[in-house]
Amino acid sequence: MMNVRQALVDSLEAAGAGLRALPTASPSLPLIAQLLDSGAVDEEAFLEQVAVRLGLGFVANPQPDAAEAPELKRLVPPRVALRHRLLPLKLLSAENEPRKVSVACFDPFDLLAHQALAREVDASVRLVLVPRKRLLAAMRDFYGIGADTFEELLKGRDVDGADLEQRDEANVIDADDEEASVVKFVNTVIREALEQQATDIHVEPMEDKLRMRYRIDGRLREVPVPENIKALQQSVIARLKVMAKLDIAERRLPQDGRINLQVGGQFIDVRVATIPSVEGESVSLRLLGQQRFNLDRLRIESDLRAEIEALLKKPNGIVLVTGPTGSGKSTTLYTFLSQLNTEHRRIVTIEDPVENKLPGVVQIAVRPEINLTFATGLRSILRGDPNVVMIGEMRDLETAEIAIRAALTGHLVFSTLHTNDALGGIMRLIDMGVEPFLVSSSVRAFIAQRLVRVLCTECRQTDPDARARLLDLQYDGPLELPVYRAKEGGCEACRSTGYRGRMSIYELVRLTPAMGELITQRASSAQLYQQAYRDGYRPMREYGVRKILAGLTTIDEVISVTVAESEQ
Repeated sequence: MMNVRQALVDSLEAAGAGLRALPTASPSLPLIAQLLDSGAVDEEAFLEQVAVRLGLGFVANPQPDAAEAPELKRLVPPRVALRHRLLPLKLLSAENEPRKVSVACFDPFDLLAHQALAREVDASVRLVLVPRKRLLAAMRDFYGIGADTFEELLKGRDVDGADLEQRDEANVIDADDEEASVVKFVNTVIREALEQQATDIHVEPMEDKLRMRYRIDGRLREVPVPENIKALQQSVIARLKVMAKLDIAERRLPQDGRINLQVGGQFIDVRVATIPSVEGESVSLRLLGQQRFNLDRLRIESDLRAEIEALLKKPNGIVLVTGPTGSGKSTTLYTFLSQLNTEHRRIVTIEDPVENKLPGVVQIAVRPEINLTFATGLRSILRGDPNVVMIGEMRDLETAEIAIRAALTGHLVFSTLHTNDALGGIMRLIDMGVEPFLVSSSVRAFIAQRLVRVLCTECRQTDPDARARLLDLQYDGPLELPVYRAKEGGCEACRSTGYRGRMSIYELVRLTPAMGELITQRASSAQLYQQAYRDGYRPMREYGVRKILAGLTTIDEVISVTVAESEQ
């Protein structure tokens, strides 16, 4: 084999990177890894040139042969593959011939990997070079998350999880953990979810497997796990319950708990809920990062933002945010509170549960088992001299009446309702038993919202059918900028989805004097809509179209979360 440095020099020149990209030799990190980390070279073009000069194969998108997967995993076990960044692709020999296997890597000069292959793999090996990012993603999909620790987990462990004991310990999941492999496996699952910016993890026992899914950008995605993990289902679930300080012996009743994690110096709060099912306990984890809330992050259009800022300057009244579960109402409320959170205001909240902790805000968690409900907690809050009150949800007449009383006595109150649109909040309060004149005199505005996915700017494509499809959204205006759609299959930057992140789309109804008069007269929904339009109301679909025309989201996303006016 030719000199390593000369091979890299030739490959760099052929890939158009030039010799300046070649780093100074470091004893702690291989040259290939340094080059890829530097970003000075096109990874695919460079490794393809390395393969040519070494007489090796090159594969841009590695895909192990699915039919041969069991034999490939036996030949190159996870502890070898994941440690040395190796991926078996295909058996190359016939049935009666000496075994040969094609193995993908990104560094053909890794001496330790060569030694491991010679020592551990009972077959002759033919190396194939692949881009590093695609290799690591393919390895995770092939072996499953935490497959290297899972091998240790199977060796000599009690699969019922009886050897797990309750401990009061700090859950520092990126520390070197010398404990049982089950701890490392669970930590790997949580760490991977955080790296992928998942909001939820679902651990779901099924008849023949233990399914794990992440919720990313509002969509559930099944993640690959080791094949035999079903045998250690109870150990994994018991570990999660230990971390959340739940009773691991109780498997018949639902339980709720919290985990405080520290990842890379950042504290992450995790809400844990267990649900007993016929196949075992299902565990859901809600990942709540300690994020900052400000209006800029909501990407609110300038005219709507001006209206919201005017509402936040009101000395009293109720502002209600409406929408279904998971539409981002809590984030919007936290943003409003953060905007108001100054040393001159006392802000108190009552929530079920407290999702994010806001410095300087008094936050109370509902506890029905000791009769600390929204209504009883709200009564105590009003005796504590607050300026601003936030109620997690208006669920009943008693809570609504106390909130209205608070608004009429000089407090600014924020809360949520589950309705399909902003005007639906009026009928919802009246259906709960609130007198119409109290609604018109206390409520300042209803804000409805939904979440849509944001297009990946790396791979978005122009939508050739935009003009016709925008007509479905009642838009026939000019198209000064291109309208985009998500690329099918996405790219590496967006994890093959075509989208990266989410944002809210809104509609706002202000309760003007004219609107208040109609509410007091118990006017019909049609009359309320007509007055809302006269007062400047714009439906959510119209707001969504503005985001489409700005190139931020797609027609499909807006249609999927909104309804046409004729359907309201």
